[in-house]
Amino acid sequence: MADEKNGAAEAQANGMPGEAVPSLEERLAAAEAEAADAKDKLLRALAETENVRRRAQREREDAARYGASNFAKDLINVADNLRRALASVPDGQVKDDLTRTLLQGVDATERELLAAFERHGIRRIDPMGERFDHNFHQAIMEV
Repeated sequence: MADEKNGAAEAQANGMPGEAVPSLEERLAAAEAEAADAKDKLLRALAETENVRRRAQREREDAARYGASNFAKDLINVADNLRRALASVPDGQVKDDLTRTLLQGVDATERELLAAFERHGIRRIDPMGERFDHNFHQAIMEV
């Protein structure tokens, strides 16, 4: 009877009139379950954060690698036009210094442009006479 009175008095002191106080083992099991749940949530949050970090890094690398591709495609036309300008005047027909200097300037401009392409991994390939390689060439039509 004394234990019942102590249990009832303790229950009333905890603000639970008429309810039994959970045993120490039950409270420990509940605390362990709560801790395991918190640990699981923490591990999931850490994994999600790591996935977001990796995805952002991959997107940043892709942007650096492919970000200027449209700009480079436009500049390839410029390089082709510089090559056409140089090819349009045969070496034997250049008679005056002004034309020779102009051609040297166009040639230097083309070399600088191609060097800039080369620094960014864009290089000229000459597919004439080679077998079709789908890694480097694009098929426009089939003969």
